[in-house]
Amino acid sequence: MTQPLTPRRMPLGDVVRTGGSGLRTHPLRVLLSALGIAIGIAAMIAIVGISSSGKAGLNAILDRLGTNMLAVAPAKGELGSDVTLPPEAETMIGRISSVESVTAIGAVKGVNVYRNDRIPVTQSNGITVVASRPGLPEVVGARVAAGSWLGAASSPYPSVVLGATTARWLGLSGSNLGGQLWLGGRWFTVVGILDPIELAEELDVVAFVTWERATADLGFDGHPSTVYVRAQESAITAVHGLLARTANPRSPQDVRVSRPSDALAAKAAADEALAGLLVGLGAVALLVGGVGVANTMVISVLERRSEIGLRRSLGATRSQIWLQFLTESLLLSLLGGLAGVVVGGLAAAAYAASQQWQIVLPGWAVFGGLAATLLIGGCAGMYPAVRAARLSPTEALTH
Repeated sequence: MTQPLTPRRMPLGDVVRTGGSGLRTHPLRVLLSALGIAIGIAAMIAIVGISSSGKAGLNAILDRLGTNMLAVAPAKGELGSDVTLPPEAETMIGRISSVESVTAIGAVKGVNVYRNDRIPVTQSNGITVVASRPGLPEVVGARVAAGSWLGAASSPYPSVVLGATTARWLGLSGSNLGGQLWLGGRWFTVVGILDPIELAEELDVVAFVTWERATADLGFDGHPSTVYVRAQESAITAVHGLLARTANPRSPQDVRVSRPSDALAAKAAADEALAGLLVGLGAVALLVGGVGVANTMVISVLERRSEIGLRRSLGATRSQIWLQFLTESLLLSLLGGLAGVVVGGLAAAAYAASQQWQIVLPGWAVFGGLAATLLIGGCAGMYPAVRAARLSPTEALTH
């Protein structure tokens, strides 16, 4: 008795080769179809990579500068009137046992910075002058880009140090050290320029003079505008609660205490939320790419009915036809996904390098993106594959 023939299972290599044959016949169509997938994956990978690199950069800043700095400043009084910190606020804060270091700056009211004495008073670019204590760089984590900081040697002389943005606005660099600037009706010598200060960005747009020089020459009233405090990390919460009452015992409600590192963390959280929104837009682009793949596969089935009929006549089963077109759809999507991963990864790396961040590209984003690509490709190719498998040999060969 003759046993019925059972179709052989196609080896994986034959499945891939058969599925890829359709892609080789229409390269331009394949390129355009894969482009939608590639754009979606590239957008998602780039956004996740930039967000992760930015977070790593923030963590590096906080690791270097610490999170134990607090800033004490006067708040607005009743009806918006200006209030001030007492002149002795810095000294009183320094007596708290858990405070490691303290320094202060004081805004010099009515004094701006000019390149020379011929510039109109109104054209100050908003550059203000602050009196500063010698220990400011150590407390706020400032670094001198050129020249030197204000010290005992410069105290007897009219010297000024510029914040990073101030120097840029004035068109000055390290080569201009020793030059003169016009402050409060007299000349001051530029002795230093600072790098940007991550934990106190407000100091990038000012010019620093010594406390003594501001008092003697610029009419400074001696009231600190901000006191910067470094506290023991384990006691940061306790110190935070004491600072207002210590800085101004008579009116603690007029004192505002902040933690600069919290502002950086909040900015990072906002960036992360925006990144999540952009990833969602990338996912929409990925779905649109999936629709393009489905459209391509439907057209491919219609154009290749004769091929389907011939293969069915030679013994190919419905499942083999279905597997062929499903594989073709998966390969098409995978091609776009791989291109998107490469482009997105390069974009994220280039941006991180431009910001001097550590380049971070999470593995879950890469493998998750490829998995999403295969899922989209499988869903997009399912209907065309089923349609191809349902064609009978005679029906397919008559077209």
